Amino acid sequence: MNKKDLSERDICTKFITPAVEQAGWDINTHIREEVTFTAGRVILSCKGR
Repeated sequence: MNKKDLSERDICTKFITPAVEQAGWDINTHIREEVTFTAGRVILSCKGR
């Protein structure tokens, strides 16, 4: 398996989530996936450049 051919979701499912579980984290209470963090757009300002 070539990891470069996997999607970000595939990497999480095959490698990251199992490693986190093995470290003792409870997937149902300690991890939130695909969560939005704003109610709308994020507008960046480049003032000071």
